[in-house]
Amino acid sequence: MVWNGVFSRCAVMAVLAFIAVAIEAAQVARYDNYPLYRVTPKSEEQLKVVAAMEHVSDSLIFLETARKVGDRFDIIVAPHKLADFTETLEADYIPHELIDENVQRSFDEERIRLTNKRAKGTFDWNDYHSLEEIHAWLDKMANDHREVELLDAGRSHQNRTLKGVKLSYGEGRPGVFIEGGIHAREWISPATVTYILNELVNSEDAQVRALAEKYDWYVFPSVNPDGYAYTFQVNRLWRKTRTPYGPFCYGADPNRNWNFHWAEQGTSNNACSDTYAGPKAFSEVETRSLSAFVEKLRGKLSAYIAFHSYSQLLLFPYGHTGEHSPNHQDLNEIAEATVTSLAKRYGTKYEYGNVYDAIYPASGSSVDWSYGVEDVKIAYTYELRPDGGAWNGFVLPPNQIVPTGEETLDSLVTLLEESAARGYYSSGK
Repeated sequence: MVWNGVFSRCAVMAVLAFIAVAIEAAQVARYDNYPLYRVTPKSEEQLKVVAAMEHVSDSLIFLETARKVGDRFDIIVAPHKLADFTETLEADYIPHELIDENVQRSFDEERIRLTNKRAKGTFDWNDYHSLEEIHAWLDKMANDHREVELLDAGRSHQNRTLKGVKLSYGEGRPGVFIEGGIHAREWISPATVTYILNELVNSEDAQVRALAEKYDWYVFPSVNPDGYAYTFQVNRLWRKTRTPYGPFCYGADPNRNWNFHWAEQGTSNNACSDTYAGPKAFSEVETRSLSAFVEKLRGKLSAYIAFHSYSQLLLFPYGHTGEHSPNHQDLNEIAEATVTSLAKRYGTKYEYGNVYDAIYPASGSSVDWSYGVEDVKIAYTYELRPDGGAWNGFVLPPNQIVPTGEETLDSLVTLLEESAARGYYSSGK
């Protein structure tokens, strides 16, 4: 093989990335006979015991982490670890219940349904879509609507595009940045972001039209494209990026990798952990590229809004400390009005608060970075449906996509109206 001038470095990297994807796709991770347990500590000592399990065993998958005594942990347990797991809980009299004796059944049903859907070739919100389908839909939106412009925020580790769009009905409007899919397994996030974008472009509702035309929208449905593709191809429960760290560990948590109080709270230095913060801030090309794109919008953005799942929460800075942000009272009041608005359509109840107190300590997030570094003072994270009361979690039934999108768009109208009423988009507050 002749290398001089024949293959550029980019071409070689593209080939290697293709090979890596092909290898990954060869083996689908399965969770046969992995049970799901709900654990509810009733004392501080019990809370510490269960929380410690997350850091000492890679045979436990924590879907939901308790914030305080009385909150729940949702934990998937490898079969070979089941006896030790239940023995520990019983020895300390920690309340627990079996929610699902075999989580693989849900994944199998989902995969069969999606295989049948792809045969139809339509893009709608009756089911979830692959990264390729989402990107093709964004291309079509830009082709069909002159107000929609394709955006490229860079490439992922495996050379996938961080693709988004700008929706604008005229320059000079305040900017709103919408981030979806930073955690790969949270499929309702890209689905909700694409639903909102579609409504902003096509809805004839007066309130939605006013909202669409009042701002310049920067919308990125899937900012962790390698991870999202991996959840479709290999491992439905994958959360992180796909950067290799050692022979058996892959990826960093892209929502713990931003350069604002990086690795101070709620992160791990174990490369195999779901909350691994990476070897340094912005170690992941995805966060590095997206932050560079956002930096170019400095002074333009009035709001940064990220969509996650699950728990039905509306969160705002800070995550690294319980100390309140300078405009905490405004953010809290806006959040209260927003969740009240969200509940009107279907009665869906959200809680709200600053990240550190309302969910758990977590530093190095995109929303905290946009607030603390880029001075975007309207910065929120939605944790979408479900609330976790039943076993759905990340496998949210597709018949909930449209209701989630509808109520979230209702609330987004209120969030931005309440922010504007407090002068954030007119006085540079």
